[in-house]
Amino acid sequence: MTKIASSTPYLEAWRDGPIGFLMLHRPDRRNALNREMWAALPGLVAALDGDPETRLLVLRGAGTEAFAAGADISEFAENRANPELARDYEALNGKAFAALRATAKPAIAMISGFCIGGGLALALACDLRIAGADALFALPPARLGLAYPVDGLRDLLHAVSPAFAKEMLFTARRYKAEEALKAGLVHRVTPQDRLEAETRALAAEIAENAPLTIKASKRAIDALAGRPVDEDLKALAAACFASADYAEGQRAFLEKRKPRFTGT
Repeated sequence: MTKIASSTPYLEAWRDGPIGFLMLHRPDRRNALNREMWAALPGLVAALDGDPETRLLVLRGAGTEAFAAGADISEFAENRANPELARDYEALNGKAFAALRATAKPAIAMISGFCIGGGLALALACDLRIAGADALFALPPARLGLAYPVDGLRDLLHAVSPAFAKEMLFTARRYKAEEALKAGLVHRVTPQDRLEAETRALAAEIAENAPLTIKASKRAIDALAGRPVDEDLKALAAACFASADYAEGQRAFLEKRKPRFTGT
C-alpha cells in the first residue's frame, strides 16, 4: 500500500495495487465534510489521477455508519454568514465535485449508511455508485433554505429522472438503498457485509482493461449524456488506436490469453 500525503487528517488517500482510495475520515461526525476537507480533496484526486500506477479511484467513508452525512452544518454560521461568504464556500465545494468529475480515471463511490446532501453530491460526481443495503440518501437543501448548485443538479439529472430529482429536492425525504437503485441514484446494491469485497472486485475488473480505452469511453459517454469535459474526443479515440495497448490487445486475443495493458 502506498500512502499519499494529505493536508488534513480528515481525508486520507492511498493506492492499493492499481486501486486508488480516498477516505472521508470523520467517523465521529458521520464523515461530515468540513472546510479543510473540501479544500484538500481536489489535490488528492489530482495526485491519484496523475499516478500512472493508479487505474481508478474509490471514494468511501470511514466505518460503516456513513459515507458522508453532508457538509458540516456547524460551520455554516461562519462560512455562509452573508451572500459573499456563501458564494466562496459554494465555490470551494464546487472545486471538489469538479475534481471528481474531471478525473480521466473511473471513480467509484462505495456507499455505506448515510449519504446526505454534500455527501450525495460527491457520490453523484463519481462515475459509478455501489451501495450497501443499509444506505440512506437525501438532499435536504429545502430544510436549510439553500439553493442546490446547478452543477450538482446536472449530476443528479445524469442519474435520475427530472421528476425524481424534483421529488428529492421538494420533499427532502430519505430514500432507502432499494428505492435509490430503482430510481437510478445508485447502479448496484449489495449486502453491507459484501460491500467492500464487491467494490474491490469491480475495481479489479476495470483495472485489467485498457486505460486509454476507458478514458476515451468515459469522456465520450459524459459528453453524449450532457456532462462534457473540455477535451478532444476524436483525439482520445485516435490515441487508443495508436497505442501499444491496442497492439497488445490484438496479440492477446490471437494468443488466447489475458492482455497486459500499460496505459501507453
